[in-house]
Amino acid sequence: MNLTHLHLLLNHFPIIGTLIGSFTMLYGILKNQQQAKSIGAAIIQIMAIIAIPVFLTGEPAEETVEHLQGISKSIIHDHEEAAELALWIMEIAGLFALLSLFFQFKKSSIVNNLFIITFVLTLISFALMARTGYLGGQIRHTELSTINGSVSNEQLNTNSKTTMDNDD
Repeated sequence: MNLTHLHLLLNHFPIIGTLIGSFTMLYGILKNQQQAKSIGAAIIQIMAIIAIPVFLTGEPAEETVEHLQGISKSIIHDHEEAAELALWIMEIAGLFALLSLFFQFKKSSIVNNLFIITFVLTLISFALMARTGYLGGQIRHTELSTINGSVSNEQLNTNSKTTMDNDD
């Protein structure tokens, strides 16, 4: 197993895990169940930790595929930019999850507000992580990069070049 495999293996966790953690936390907020809020916050912290090696293995994964025929450098760039923003927001959500648990342990009056802020951050984080995953999927799954059946000019040029190269 190399770093590209590790990237592909781990990249789904921050997306799905953040969604699970946020809904667990929302359930705890709505039902005023401290244990559900704590579990949701713990899941978010774990996802924030897992997001770090996912991000760090992205560059080696890029080096593995960037020279392959039919790979769009602009899609890789968009994926990389999205990943950076998603990582920052995920780490902030993880920090707020940690603060929520700390103030819950201290039985502070601000804990409910912290859980609500954490929940909002996790929703934003999920959206950014999902977008990052979608863009990452476009790197090798060209069927994802079509919009209403149309294909970008870059893809047409790449596909035309590939077809011409194969005809030789």
